[in-house]
Amino acid sequence: MVLKSAFLFAMLLCASAAAARSQIYTYVDGDGLRHYTDVPDNNRYRLLVLSPRDRTASGDRYDAMLLAKAGQYDSIIERAAVSAAIEPNLLRAVIVVESGFNSRAVSKRGAMGLMQLMPATATRYGAANPFDPHDNVHAGAQYLKFLIDRFGQDLRLALAAYNAGENAVDRNGGQIPPFTETMAYVPRVLRIYQMLKGQTRST
Repeated sequence: MVLKSAFLFAMLLCASAAAARSQIYTYVDGDGLRHYTDVPDNNRYRLLVLSPRDRTASGDRYDAMLLAKAGQYDSIIERAAVSAAIEPNLLRAVIVVESGFNSRAVSKRGAMGLMQLMPATATRYGAANPFDPHDNVHAGAQYLKFLIDRFGQDLRLALAAYNAGENAVDRNGGQIPPFTETMAYVPRVLRIYQMLKGQTRST
């Protein structure tokens, strides 16, 4: 799936406060072009669970110019997904939520790049430059695969661990930690992932 025509989506995300409560819908047509609207006119559109008020996990607002160029990372995402044996749309969903495709994003906790790697995780998975999209996405994909395997293929727990840390999941008896951020993060990534998977099947 190619993330094209993201500019329309980006413009919607940066709409005025008057439109802050609007829903954003998207679909991919037969030519691989992605369409976005706040007023769907056919049943191919699916709700994208982002609004102009949303922020990435790094704490930034979604940026129109960055989202418009999201397709530049498609080949990196596809190769990283193959290398880690996970689905590319899962990586895309994590990147959308983590950084909004801002390769220079830095969170207050020090997480960096597209997949918001902590320094220790970047080192652990060989990301010599966490701000380099190739290094970041490949390391993030390997880490996410490790978490999926570690938590018995339970994607919910893997995502919780990606957000809150492996130990936090362990300390909570193998359940999603009761942190406000993590409890919002997991379903948000999963909703975007499921939407992307559904659109891929329909093209």
